Amino acid sequence: MPVALVTDSTASLPAELTTERDITVVPLQVVIGATSYDEGTDGGVTPEMLAEALRAWTPVSTSRPNPDQMLEVYERLAKGGATEIVSIHLSGELSGTFESAQLAARRAPVPVHAVDSRQVGMGTGFAVLAAADVRDAGGDASAVASAARKRASTATSLFYVDTLEYLRRGGRMGAASALIGSALAVKPILRIEDGRVAPFERVRTAGKALNRLEELAVEAAGSAPVDVAVAHLASLDRAGTLAERLTERLSAGLEGRPVTLGEIGAVLGAHVGPGMVAVCVARR
Repeated sequence: MPVALVTDSTASLPAELTTERDITVVPLQVVIGATSYDEGTDGGVTPEMLAEALRAWTPVSTSRPNPDQMLEVYERLAKGGATEIVSIHLSGELSGTFESAQLAARRAPVPVHAVDSRQVGMGTGFAVLAAADVRDAGGDASAVASAARKRASTATSLFYVDTLEYLRRGGRMGAASALIGSALAVKPILRIEDGRVAPFERVRTAGKALNRLEELAVEAAGSAPVDVAVAHLASLDRAGTLAERLTERLSAGLEGRPVTLGEIGAVLGAHVGPGMVAVCVARR
């Protein structure tokens, strides 16, 4: 296609969907102990491997694709016939991936529109799919990039973590650091706010936190048509219950589309830890 779409592996889009929609995915890396893995590739780290490593206190870190890797992707797409590229990535406040895209864009053989979604997970993923809709309808690169930014700006991303320890270790606390002093006494609900992890509410138990996530998702949806995703790390029962409840309560806005349910990728999972449950509501 004249306009090529690129995103990164943290967008949490299934491989079969990215293939169907002609979306190129650039992997981020997870390092467990001394071994580096590309996220979302054959032979890569699985959520189960990650959860086991985190519970065992094995050193875990993540890294962005470097600008040269991004440039290789852009050059390959240009050779394949792309005349412009829209490259949509997770928040630049949380990763250097967007910066790598910007740097690579300066050397790319065709114009590259780098988009900072200011989101994570399916907050980015829904933005990429909105961009694909506009691209497939014949929109130019500017319109495709604009659609991604608009969709990302409508997304509400909230998540519950069993502990703030993994966010603290990964240096992703931001304003949520105010919760550390009482972390043992509360179960925090966090949100993505202007691209950063920010505190939202404190509750006393995991059960109350999950009930509150449900209510907040319903409030975020309102009466608008929406897409909804529930993600987790080693917490399928909790996440499945939340997805079922939201399917029931948001049936009108979903208009027959399912609530997406899946295990979070290893890069994001490394920073939130086992037990995390997240919900993303994106208005259409």
